[in-house]
Amino acid sequence: MKFVDEVWIDVAAGDGGNGCSAFRREKYREFGGPSGGDGGRGGHVYALADANLNTLMDFRHARRFRAERGQHGMGSDKFGAAGADTTLKMPVGTIISDAETGEVLFELLEAGQTVMLARGGDGGFGNLRFKTSTNRAPRKKTPGWPGEARKLRLELKVLADVGLLGLPNAGKSTFIAAVSNARPKIADYPFTTLYPNLGVVRAGPERSFVVADIPGLIEGASEGAGLGHQFLRHLQRTRLLLHIIDLAPMDDTDPAEQAASIIAELKAYDPALHEKPRWLVFNKLDMVPEDERAGRVADVVRRLQWQDRVFEISALTRAGCDRLVHAVADHLAEHAAAQARAEAEAGADSGPDPAPGADAADVGDPA
Repeated sequence: MKFVDEVWIDVAAGDGGNGCSAFRREKYREFGGPSGGDGGRGGHVYALADANLNTLMDFRHARRFRAERGQHGMGSDKFGAAGADTTLKMPVGTIISDAETGEVLFELLEAGQTVMLARGGDGGFGNLRFKTSTNRAPRKKTPGWPGEARKLRLELKVLADVGLLGLPNAGKSTFIAAVSNARPKIADYPFTTLYPNLGVVRAGPERSFVVADIPGLIEGASEGAGLGHQFLRHLQRTRLLLHIIDLAPMDDTDPAEQAASIIAELKAYDPALHEKPRWLVFNKLDMVPEDERAGRVADVVRRLQWQDRVFEISALTRAGCDRLVHAVADHLAEHAAAQARAEAEAGADSGPDPAPGADAADVGDPA
């Protein structure tokens, strides 16, 4: 199935039904009076975050969605029925923006989250509403209000804890297949990965995290070269980046120069993404003689002037993968704990509100 992560759609809520002008005509009731009911409310358009979806493919061709209009009012005091609502299911991680202004309206960050995209119009009033003591036979009625209509831009940013980046054929897909339940396409040629893959990694009882693998980056990616630039947005919500480096490239290129080019492309695309915690992961150790491994790794680290953590693995044989997985799980746990502490401190700093009518200077005064 083709991966789609950006679409434009038109949504329109239902119009409200018109009010009715009618009079009661029954035998033995000479003065029946007005009996026109109100029109029904138009249907709303909702968006629902569905955990079973991972692409916006459903909106690739069907791009116009309209809710049902409200039923018109009728005689005999009958009000019109409300129009049926329309609910659009979208993947978790979808950003909904106004296509004309670019304003972000909603972000679907949790499964089951529901937001209203367009509000249905209210129904019009029937002449029953306008009956007064001085106007016993009103003929006035009002039409229903039109429903909201919007042109929206949907952008999907997958929700993952860890993102993988690197050159094509660096072994990212092999790594995610080795440590998670994902089964991406793996082959011995570049650009095997054509769309993001997600995998759940279990590091122990009640310890798991989600890894996102995007197509490999090449030089000029920030300007549109290659495939990776189309999916870099999926790394913006991650909390840690793993930069996979091929220690034994097939074309005998310099791993340090290639790694530096990827870092430059990342900074050019989004400085905030470049500032995220990022670890170097040297892959394909099985293809390097054991006595040369330490020297090659040290050379790349020295030339990149790397100060953060470094790991050496072989995704094919899974050597070193367990150590890396547990280190990532520990890092994410520390990050979550620090975030919880910061939120607790922020709540404590705000403190309880003083009693109504009390001056700030009087609070805590022993006198």
